[in-house]
Amino acid sequence: IGKEKFHKSQHWGYCNNVAMLVGEDKPGIGGEPLPGQKLKSKYSVFPEGMGSDAPAWVAFDKQVLSFDAYFEEEVPDKNQELYRIRHCKIYFYLEDDTIQVIEPKVKNSGITQGTVVRRHRIPLPPPHEDQFYTIDHFNINIEVILYARKYKIIDCDQFTKKFLRKMGVRLNPPTGRPDDPYTKERQKILDSMKPLRPYERIDTLKQFLEHDRHVLRFFCVWDDPGSMFHDPRELVLHYYLSDDTIDIKEIIPVNSGRDVVPLFLRRDKLPKYAPSGLYQPGTITSRTVLNVFGKSVGNRGRYILDNRKTGAVHQEFYRDSDLKIGAVINVWGRKIILCDCDEFTKEYYRTKYGIEDFTPVPYKAPPPPKPEKTFPPYNGFGSEEDSLCSCMGLLPKPPQKDFKKFMEKDRSGMESNILRFLAKLTTDSPVAKDRKFIISYFLSDDTISVFEHVQQNTGILGGKFLERGRIKKPGQELFKSEPSEYFKAQNLFVGARVCFHGHNFLLVDADEYTFNYMEKHANEFSVADIGVILKKLKDIAEPHSREIRQVFAATDPEHTKVIEYDPFRNLIVGITDGAFSEHEIITLGRYYSVRDEYEMDLHFLLAVAQERLRKNSFENFEQLSAVLLYNDREKCGVLPHETCRTICKSFKLPLADDDLQTLLTMFEDDHKQVEYKKFVDGLNWRQNQIPAFQMIKVPLKNEDNWSGQPPSLPVKRIEYLPLLDDLFGKEE
Repeated sequence: IGKEKFHKSQHWGYCNNVAMLVGEDKPGIGGEPLPGQKLKSKYSVFPEGMGSDAPAWVAFDKQVLSFDAYFEEEVPDKNQELYRIRHCKIYFYLEDDTIQVIEPKVKNSGITQGTVVRRHRIPLPPPHEDQFYTIDHFNINIEVILYARKYKIIDCDQFTKKFLRKMGVRLNPPTGRPDDPYTKERQKILDSMKPLRPYERIDTLKQFLEHDRHVLRFFCVWDDPGSMFHDPRELVLHYYLSDDTIDIKEIIPVNSGRDVVPLFLRRDKLPKYAPSGLYQPGTITSRTVLNVFGKSVGNRGRYILDNRKTGAVHQEFYRDSDLKIGAVINVWGRKIILCDCDEFTKEYYRTKYGIEDFTPVPYKAPPPPKPEKTFPPYNGFGSEEDSLCSCMGLLPKPPQKDFKKFMEKDRSGMESNILRFLAKLTTDSPVAKDRKFIISYFLSDDTISVFEHVQQNTGILGGKFLERGRIKKPGQELFKSEPSEYFKAQNLFVGARVCFHGHNFLLVDADEYTFNYMEKHANEFSVADIGVILKKLKDIAEPHSREIRQVFAATDPEHTKVIEYDPFRNLIVGITDGAFSEHEIITLGRYYSVRDEYEMDLHFLLAVAQERLRKNSFENFEQLSAVLLYNDREKCGVLPHETCRTICKSFKLPLADDDLQTLLTMFEDDHKQVEYKKFVDGLNWRQNQIPAFQMIKVPLKNEDNWSGQPPSLPVKRIEYLPLLDDLFGKEE
């Protein structure tokens, strides 16, 4: 019989020509079910196309149906109860149709509670044990049998109700939860019993949770009358809001002769003194008790808690409301004055008590003025800075240089950060007054170097005239304690007279980079600040505005609204009566100069650039063209002007920045994009040499190798009408 049942439910088949046991769902010949075989339906109750096509373990991940249930358990070995009602939770996991039963733990139940049935697929009760529980078997107010134990489902959560309704299940009304008779009887007995020691609840947790780590800090002073010198003792009082305790720390000055102790007063509640003095130990307690029997029953008493606190002694402690600036508190017989507090404490009292006056109580004598530190005079050995460092400590250290300034003002690409001026000696000697000098001021370390321009047939050997270094201003005492003053960049401008080691120089000109740098940093150089210059000129010329307009009009008889620089300079000198320096006049002329478009023949400029590249042996044209082509992502043959300029700077082309930008501008198209292939071909002196260079006689200006010649674009013509409008307003 067992073999017949086995053959009815299990069948043999072949897979890959190997005989093996196949599933019970395989039908017989022609698809007809075998005797005793029950085929499961392969189709869903929902039509195809509804819902998601995702598998169940994805669509229903972390989705669980929760049912409230209970089951009855017989108790045959106790007279007090015949059965127990045990409440539990039934969880149905939608992703794999597994079921789990959990019983919540009840305190002092004496029953092993927790997981009743572990999570797995549970078969249906006989005679359908070959099938498993699905979602269709669950509803409210029904019974389910799990392994011969009957569970009564009484309710479910909100998510389960919504899900079952969506699945087309009509939910039954929920039922009530029955009570366990024995548990109910036990609860009546517990409620009828009165505790023998009804302790009152003293709740300090709320205060701790609200004010944990909140500490009020006061700065105090205690004038100790018992000390020898009656010096005040500085203290710091901490009031902990979490439990109303106080601790005090003493601030011990250095070399005070007192022992360093961790705390002046350890953390505890600080009591106020009672009128009769201190209480004896045990007088004050948190609770009071009563002896019910007294001494009537032998010498043994019966004590219970006294909720009315009969005969209790109440002691007052310092609270936050007792602490304020200027108050005097008694710390175990020591009178301590609260003098000041921190910002958190001020905000706390301002918010809680509305106190706004937090004027501190002065308790410290004003510190004596620090004696002025005097240094011995310079002795002549080494530099002044080096000699001064030997007075700063026992171990002499070299003077510290301004490294930040050096990194900001050091040479960077085309930015030399060097101001160059053309100068001559102020002397009556006919030989020396024609000598020309180039004064270079290095902004990175405020040093100055002087070179003399080589002139033929003068009998004077040119070259280095003064080694690079810092130069002191004349008229200072050599051996003195104060540091000497050195020449700064603001002391050098066109028209300035300077004295370098006994040689008097007059600065007569500057290169284009110097003028541009001083005008860009006009806040550092007042002689190049057009706003300061106009205000100064307006204060001088405003009372004579009509006469000045007539003088400018007389200088321009043809009414071209433009005058040459030399007449303009003479007019400004006459108006200001020598109050303007030459540099201020040049700045004024540059600001109002006629902006002529800088036009130069392309062949002329390319010839000069090729000659400069040839002299510096620059031949990296193929690499330059490759880098420009690499940056052209769209391969359209053009690049922005600034991109080409940056790439050319990275190759260190031996061309001045203004000349390079002029060349790039000449190769721009209508959209202001540089045709870089034509630009490189024009510079290539190997393949496209321009023979017109033999006719060129004007050398190309290089900012880094300036020989003291006037700028390549000097100020020639001035538009004087905008100047007059800015000074006196537009004429009606």
